Amino acid sequence: MKTVADDLLVEEAARATLRFECDDCAYFDPAREACSHGYPVASHRPGALALGKVIVFCKEFELGA
Repeated sequence: MKTVADDLLVEEAARATLRFECDDCAYFDPAREACSHGYPVASHRPGALALGKVIVFCKEFELGA
């Protein structure tokens, strides 16, 4: 799912410590910097959550340890 970060999303994500990037996912293999399920990771890698930025949420995301 894609959504554009607005003021409310940026504020609520900071307050709730929203984790949604590949590096936070149980299926991400940091040694290979790749998804264990084979999904592309480029649009899901860490980056500052900023106003107006398009955020991509993965349907396979499972919070890792």
